[in-house]
Amino acid sequence: MTADDNDRLWRYDRQMRFEPIGRAGQEAISRASVVVVGCGALGAVAADMLVRMGVGRTRIVDRDIVELHNLHRQQLFTERDLQEGRPKAVAAEAALRAANSEVQVEGIVEDFNYRSAMRLCRGADLIVDGTDNFETRLLINDVALEMGIPWFYGGAIGADGVVKAVVPGKTSCFRCLIEDIPDPGDTPTCETAGVIAPAPHIVASLQVSLALRALTGGELDGNLLVLNAWEPGIRSIAVPRLDACPACVKGERRFLSGEEAGIADVLCGSKMVQVLPPGGRKMEIDLDALAAALAGLGKVSRLRFYLMFDDGSLKFVVFPDGRCLVKGTDDAARARAAVARYLGG
Repeated sequence: MTADDNDRLWRYDRQMRFEPIGRAGQEAISRASVVVVGCGALGAVAADMLVRMGVGRTRIVDRDIVELHNLHRQQLFTERDLQEGRPKAVAAEAALRAANSEVQVEGIVEDFNYRSAMRLCRGADLIVDGTDNFETRLLINDVALEMGIPWFYGGAIGADGVVKAVVPGKTSCFRCLIEDIPDPGDTPTCETAGVIAPAPHIVASLQVSLALRALTGGELDGNLLVLNAWEPGIRSIAVPRLDACPACVKGERRFLSGEEAGIADVLCGSKMVQVLPPGGRKMEIDLDALAAALAGLGKVSRLRFYLMFDDGSLKFVVFPDGRCLVKGTDDAARARAAVARYLGG
């Protein structure tokens, strides 16, 4: 292969020299559509790799905004994103379009929930998990099984990480590994155990490696990869398909049905709660009108993508779709009450 400016694949030459990919594999990668759910430490690394490797279309779904404590490990974001109050999906799209203008990158500022999940994953060849909670992962599992597309689970806490591929009809699914949402306090979080940047970077790299393997026709075994970035090592643990798995064997879609959906989520790694509109429905809020209504109740900032309101004890970030991030508490009941007091419903 020569460095012909007319050859759209030349930029991937070194990748194509890797025999398991080759030109045919790169063509498959260039035709692929991938959804990255969550653009924190895992999602930022995964999306960056996928776009630079030439995935034809990468859709990034994230509900959050860039914060100072993100910057030590979420490589797509800068202090300028923080200063401008950019949503993560918007900042990620801008950074990745600048990295590779020859592919499609779409950043969507939206909550990935049982009402939106199927729509957001429509047309995808696979899903990469960049989330930080079990409820959303169990929802991704339901969506992937329902749509028949592979997904790649990843998690990182402290220096530890885990990775697993789920290929519907071929491997065990996530509910073969974790049947239900753990009770609060049963598992560590970024808030309680912290996280060092190498852990999510390694996890996301393995997720993308498995994703590329799937896109180029490679086989996946569905084992759980367990790693540590502080005392480096990786081991593979077999995860058999459960004969009575409620999801991949019996066809239950409890998380996709909305049976398990809540209206308030305590977000990992920060003292913040997300509150959804009643019933989880998507709304269209006139943020200018809301800013005027809140003006006498506290400090109001109307930014491009959302509205910020500070009543002196809590800070609220209100999005046009009706979602609200309440900063300054990890008490879901308090957050819901505050939203009802100021925003109604």
